[in-house]
Amino acid sequence: MVGVSKRFPGVQALDDVSLELGGGEVLGLIGENGAGKSTLIKVLAGIHTPERGEVFWQGRRVEIDGVQASLDLGIGVIHQELNLADNISIAENIFLGRQPSRFGWLGVVDRRRLHRMAQEQLDKLGLRIPSNTRLGRLTIGQRQLVEIAKALSLDARLLVFDEPTSSLSSSEAAALFDVIRRMKAQGVGILYVSHRLAEVEDLADRVQVLRDGKVAGLLSGEEIEHGRMVRLMVGRDVERYYQHERRGPAGDVVLRLRDVVLAGGSSGHGGGSAARGDASRGARLSVEFRAGEIVGFAGLVGAGRSELARAIFGIDRIASGTVELDGKVVRIGDARAAIRRGIGLVPEDRKQQGLILDMAITPNITMAGLCEYNRLGLLDRRRELSVARNGARGLDIRATSLAQKTRTLSGGNQQKVVLARWLAMDPRVLILDEPTRGVDVGCKSEIYTLMSRLAERGVAIWMISSEMEELLAMSDRVVVMHEGRIAGELSGEGITEEGIMTLAVGGDVPSARRNVETSKRRNVDTRGL
Repeated sequence: MVGVSKRFPGVQALDDVSLELGGGEVLGLIGENGAGKSTLIKVLAGIHTPERGEVFWQGRRVEIDGVQASLDLGIGVIHQELNLADNISIAENIFLGRQPSRFGWLGVVDRRRLHRMAQEQLDKLGLRIPSNTRLGRLTIGQRQLVEIAKALSLDARLLVFDEPTSSLSSSEAAALFDVIRRMKAQGVGILYVSHRLAEVEDLADRVQVLRDGKVAGLLSGEEIEHGRMVRLMVGRDVERYYQHERRGPAGDVVLRLRDVVLAGGSSGHGGGSAARGDASRGARLSVEFRAGEIVGFAGLVGAGRSELARAIFGIDRIASGTVELDGKVVRIGDARAAIRRGIGLVPEDRKQQGLILDMAITPNITMAGLCEYNRLGLLDRRRELSVARNGARGLDIRATSLAQKTRTLSGGNQQKVVLARWLAMDPRVLILDEPTRGVDVGCKSEIYTLMSRLAERGVAIWMISSEMEELLAMSDRVVVMHEGRIAGELSGEGITEEGIMTLAVGGDVPSARRNVETSKRRNVDTRGL
């Protein structure tokens, strides 16, 4: 790609960007949210047409004037926003529009061959789920693997991965990395886009950095290290990446769950019955959250963390047990009741569950508190706009105006819109489900600072995270779930990677502590940072 430029109303998304990628090479593409990475990918995929610049494919100049033109060249793109249909099977999603047929012109789908071909792709990724499973029954992480399997089935010469591990467990991510290395060995070019710099450092032969739509630098070999990448991305050193420090004992118990049992087969994007089986049915869950405390929730994908959060927020049903707020038993029958009692939820999938993408920023910030802006049955637009403006200013939401559609914002700014909604409600308990998924290093730092500031104000924070560094650095306590049950709790020096993983895979607290002591004797930095 030579001198590619693309402009949207009010935004220069790409400004004279050039990029070169060879067969059998992994090129990391990094940058903050809004740096131009997604626009560049969409130019390659034929979704956007640049105003200026040229694309050369295997030595000849080409026009990528549509998605089919990109596919015909042999370019496969795994987008961060999944392009899948919930109501059909995994196999049908992988080969949608390319189903093998019988009897030639009659176009009858050869279902046996279809499922055999799909199962081959799933096996490559270690996804042990029958290919005839309806996609809607899968977790977000499993759906992302299906999207990857779909791209692999194209036999592409160039594969573009846009945040491929944002919803994957560590084992799923490891299987994906093995696939990437195999594809590289077969001469396929890989463009790998990720905010997880450790992955880029591990996989990439070269790294290209974008900042504000321009090429900020190119790194190769031993130059590819965390500090240099961050400096090129943000134009400065991010000295204090994690900001949380315990400033004294936690306050009184704000939220307490006693023997809570979730209703079996709860539906929801956090993982339904297909993802988790029946292991969590009947499990009694007890945990408490104190004012000014950040409680991390760890566990493997499908452990039941998101399901518990959804139930406490009133989305899914609680079969039995009690929920106490400030020492009083309460009944939370729906999300409205949860909001009224001072509970907020930032869900793991902001696009599907946290935002109305085709609405403007203002109503997305204010929708949880509309009754507070109500005067004699009419919406006080001036007050609503003031609340939205204060939220956007406080979180530095970058947009041309508050009337801008939320869909057009970068991932980090979309996450800030969801956070601004709950800050406007002054919550007692804030549930953050994967709070920094798909956001850049600068935005992560801002979110961590915000979490610490809220904890200092006495908010009880429930943080569900699949990022080990995040759990280790930001949690005052870590509760670990395994197959729908609470496997144990770690605090103080006991919060280590070894301890968390021991409990997450079904070990007990004593063995977790033994692993910690072993690590200390070996002089291993158990904080992992």
